[in-house]
Amino acid sequence: MSRFASRRWVLGAVTLGLVLVALLAPVPLAGPAPQERHISVNARTFEFDPSIVRVNRGDTVLIKLQAEDVAHGLYVDGYDVSTQAEPGRPGELRFVADRAGAFHIRCAVPCGNLHPFMIGKLVVGPNLTWLRAVAASVIAAVGALAAVWRP
Repeated sequence: MSRFASRRWVLGAVTLGLVLVALLAPVPLAGPAPQERHISVNARTFEFDPSIVRVNRGDTVLIKLQAEDVAHGLYVDGYDVSTQAEPGRPGELRFVADRAGAFHIRCAVPCGNLHPFMIGKLVVGPNLTWLRAVAASVIAAVGALAAVWRP
């Protein structure tokens, strides 16, 4: 085995090890300090706008629901909180986002044939999966470049 080939094997093994560490190692993240988040959600024919709401764990969340066409509701799975709104009469919802993860937001008032499909998402906490994937991709790219580079 040539010196260059053994160097490639070593770099490959080191790169694989670093990728596994980036994907699997526990990472203590100190998130931002909890704050009060005011979020306006518009509900109209079978959709929420925005459809995805992102907050940090520990935040106090105040959602103001505006119904644009008919009466709508907003229920957050996992937190068991809800509110209702009619056109011209907004509803408000307040809770502390104390559990990390993704939770469905559903319409809590029957509003038509496609009512069961009126779903949004509440995402609580940092997106560690995405951060780990980016770190692993960067490490793999640098390792691949190092393996093919000849001094």
